[in-house]
Amino acid sequence: MYIAAASASVVTGAYFLQQHLEYVKMHTMPPGLLAFDVNGPIPECGRWKDTMPRTRDPAAYRLYINARKLWRSKIEWQLTRQEALSILHDVQAAANLGDWGARALMAYFYRTGLGPLDKNHVLDPDADKSVEIVRSAVAAGQAWGYYDLGVAHEHGYGGAAQDKQIAWTYYLKAAELGSPEAQMTLAEAYLKAQRRDAEKAMVMCAYRQGHGPAAYKLGIRAELRKDFAEAVEYYQAGTKFGSKLSAAVMMLMFDTKDWSQRDKQEQVVLRELEILPDPERKSRYKQINQALDLNPDLKLTRLDQVLPLPPAELPAWKGIQDAIELEPDGQPTY
Repeated sequence: MYIAAASASVVTGAYFLQQHLEYVKMHTMPPGLLAFDVNGPIPECGRWKDTMPRTRDPAAYRLYINARKLWRSKIEWQLTRQEALSILHDVQAAANLGDWGARALMAYFYRTGLGPLDKNHVLDPDADKSVEIVRSAVAAGQAWGYYDLGVAHEHGYGGAAQDKQIAWTYYLKAAELGSPEAQMTLAEAYLKAQRRDAEKAMVMCAYRQGHGPAAYKLGIRAELRKDFAEAVEYYQAGTKFGSKLSAAVMMLMFDTKDWSQRDKQEQVVLRELEILPDPERKSRYKQINQALDLNPDLKLTRLDQVLPLPPAELPAWKGIQDAIELEPDGQPTY
């Protein structure tokens, strides 16, 4: 009995040692990456596009972008099964051809599934496949991959150990490489630590890359300081970058009722800027807000041409398509 008990003890000990080693392995800092220190130096601003291939295959790009447009043309539950199948087929085909935009979208589809209703459900969630794609993006040095892998570690899915310290290691690297989402994530951490200089630096990193939420946050800050000239510029930029919240604020800026309810001092400043009740401007921003609510991918790079800030007069308006970014000529890039 003693021998049997001793053998069992050895086996049990070996098992727990193996489990311990597996745990340590899973929770070891990724090689070459640094732990995030909220009191450490502010990361330098990277640009996510610099981590992507300079060109992309036109055929793969066209498959991907048309499928994405169809996906964004409706609320997902409104898609027919045939539309959902077409989207899945074309995005997967583009991903197989090497388009990283398509691969990123496939990672999203695997994380969430595609088709929320029985009538249009075409893909079950598969966290392992989602993270597999994300890891391939990390291997290629792409900013979005580092950020998404950080999210996987923070929440613990797809084989990524749930470990916030490791998650923040990936967020730090993603921010350095230029992920706007990671830069905004670090900004929140700096804000909680009351490091206002670091927080603003990270928000500005994201803003300079055309990140709508960053522009909106800067607009809110300026408005709280009663600097309406700066606030309006940020909200206009945010609308251009695809921020529906920025478009909503601009809509209210020109709304008769909202304008009349502001205090007298604000009205004086707005009048000096010629930001006055204007039903036509309000209507245009409302249309933009509604379009962005459905399709947050829209970039309104021509906004200043069709909806310029006062005192410029409004040109003719055929609809939001007048403000949308035109299709690029020649070889598509990231």
